[in-house]
Amino acid sequence: MTIAPAPPAFDATKPLAIAVMAMGGQGGGVLVDWIVALCESQNWVAQSTSVPGVAQRTGATVYFIETLPLPPNAPRGLRPVLSLMVVPGEVDLVIGAELMEAGRAIQRGFVTPDRTTLIASAHRHYAVAEKQVPGDGIADAGAVFAAAEAAAKRFIGFDMAVLAEKAGSVVSAVLFGALAASKVLPFPREAFEATITAGGIGVAPSLRAFALGYEHASADLSKDAAAGKSTATPAAEPSESPKSASGKTYPALTPVGHAGYDTLVERAKAAFPAATHDMIGAGLQRVVDYQDVAYGKEYLDLLAGMLALDNAHGGAGKGYQLTSTAAKYIAVAMAYDDVYRVADLKTRGSRFERVRTEVLAAPDQPVYMTEFMHPRMDEVAGSMPAALGRFIESRPRLFKALDRIVNRGRRVQTGTIRWFLPLYVLGGLRRFRRGTLRHSNEVAHRDTWLAAAKAAAPGDYALAVEILAARRLVKGYSDTHARGQSKFDKVMVGIAKVNGRPDAADWARRLREAALKDEDGIALSGALKTIDSFV
Repeated sequence: MTIAPAPPAFDATKPLAIAVMAMGGQGGGVLVDWIVALCESQNWVAQSTSVPGVAQRTGATVYFIETLPLPPNAPRGLRPVLSLMVVPGEVDLVIGAELMEAGRAIQRGFVTPDRTTLIASAHRHYAVAEKQVPGDGIADAGAVFAAAEAAAKRFIGFDMAVLAEKAGSVVSAVLFGALAASKVLPFPREAFEATITAGGIGVAPSLRAFALGYEHASADLSKDAAAGKSTATPAAEPSESPKSASGKTYPALTPVGHAGYDTLVERAKAAFPAATHDMIGAGLQRVVDYQDVAYGKEYLDLLAGMLALDNAHGGAGKGYQLTSTAAKYIAVAMAYDDVYRVADLKTRGSRFERVRTEVLAAPDQPVYMTEFMHPRMDEVAGSMPAALGRFIESRPRLFKALDRIVNRGRRVQTGTIRWFLPLYVLGGLRRFRRGTLRHSNEVAHRDTWLAAAKAAAPGDYALAVEILAARRLVKGYSDTHARGQSKFDKVMVGIAKVNGRPDAADWARRLREAALKDEDGIALSGALKTIDSFV
């Protein structure tokens, strides 16, 4: 689709219709105020309305603007009658503050190939439906790009969130710059910048973000006009290094200057084949950060046993899949989420710095985080010494009485002394983790799982790999962990039923994938019924 190098022709006899789709916190209201103020400064009449939403990903709002120039000889006080809401098929410009908002506009018919210029940031936030899937429920962003290319007369899209972060501003300022570059509104760049300045709030970072958006959109418009295509650049995936052969990124087995950890790194390099180093590097870093260097040694000891099994059953010719898979999921099993882990993570200085960066806080600006915590007696008992925890769990009346005391929601400000100090102390108690009831239960569960994989390997290498991968189902904290472990146990029962069949590994994979499809386990129940029908 060719982009005309000249500004689009503007019909002054009818209003210009603009729809802005944004989520809370993206500055949609500020962007609309800028557009209205800009039009009025140029002797245009402008009217804005909005319909806020609370059901779509933290509240997506549809803003609508209609604007048109007043005739030079218009009588004083003349005001046209303008619409109050978007009409599908009658929109000249759609602005999406992120990619899925642009997709929502296309679905609602706001974007048409004969009329609409679509400007959208290529970054995106995940919808609730994507987040609630236990596995990978992320929708294909490429489908939205393809739909935008087909539905819009012009599509201007690139990752504006990156530019906003670079400028220390929000995405609305970058969108305003892209709007200026598009020439949909026939005003000079200086008029846009004057509007931001007149607003008087966050002027310097907003102007920086505006300039980045204007320059990026202008460069792409010039380049793509000659190529005859829309200006659309998908957001780049976060880049880290190094990468494994599969293309995924993992920490390398690299010394860090800590004698104990570096000794483990050298042991791993010498004892394990290179094909497994990327995953072992990630796993070792995780378990040592979780507990200590001795825990890292335990991790490598467990892996050494899996490597011996791998070598005994042709693992070298299979890329050491058994050892690599074990490296990933043994680390996951060892670094389970418990009370001590949650407290440790919530009081780390790096977390406070990350939050300050995300909210664009000034150096002298205080930032407080209010978090919701809802511990159950299960977690409290699990954090106790094993004997005491079992004593309480074995007495249902006592357990229920204590649960009534602790099992209630609390809103906690982790940046205050009142809450930071007890959480910090609690996180420091992780040194006693190995003696707790939770750790005892996790080790027993882990050893039973590894024993099943080891038993399967001599007769069915692929099934052993799938048994190891099934540990993906067990993750999270509290209710999430309980649901995941329940699914894992059901999958292992199903695997036991198909063990010995030539397609056992395929069935194990199907069971795992079914368990990841929905939170309630409906797909998994169906798969297990299918197995029951032929065993």
